[in-house]
Amino acid sequence: MEIDLAKKRNSGKAEQNKKAKKEALTSAAFDLFTSKGINKTSIADIAERAKVAKGTFYLYFSDKYDIRNFLIANKAGAIFHKASAAMNARTSSVKTFEDKILFLASNIIDQFIEDPTIVRFLSKNLSWGIFKHDLNAVPAENGVDFRKLYTDALAQSDVQYREPEVMLFLIIELVSSASYSAILFREPCSMQDLKPSLLESIRGIIRSFQNCP
Repeated sequence: MEIDLAKKRNSGKAEQNKKAKKEALTSAAFDLFTSKGINKTSIADIAERAKVAKGTFYLYFSDKYDIRNFLIANKAGAIFHKASAAMNARTSSVKTFEDKILFLASNIIDQFIEDPTIVRFLSKNLSWGIFKHDLNAVPAENGVDFRKLYTDALAQSDVQYREPEVMLFLIIELVSSASYSAILFREPCSMQDLKPSLLESIRGIIRSFQNCP
């Protein structure tokens, strides 16, 4: 009995140690990617910043692009999760598909304003391919199945939309590029000033994809 308890304790400690090392690696990679850029960051740099042996890196990730993709999915997933939770708390006032997308976009933009570092990282790295295939590979407690949320909202809508994937692509690209310019460089103006026009542009995209009755 005592041996079994000791094994469980040791197993628990080993898992905690693995988790701590992975978190150290991802934190170090994010700091380096956002300060130096991925091209100027080596795996040795990440391991040194994380204070682990270089070989330890390969226990968790295959290369620096693998850890980049994990970070993108993790950071984006956390943002979508927060926006989704806020929307779910407002079910009485956010009912239509258009309302839902505009609410999510507004909340995400506000999160970007609060943390420009995230904008710099995601705007440069959140490709459509990663969004489609890797976003749902985040820990359940930090992420949300955004594509399911999107398809469910479409299915529940009284309005039918054509080419929903193209519509989503355009919205993501617009928010990403506009946030990058307005938040980081205040071009053509601050995001606070641009946001109303940006949301109206998103509304225009959504309505342009409505099927004619």
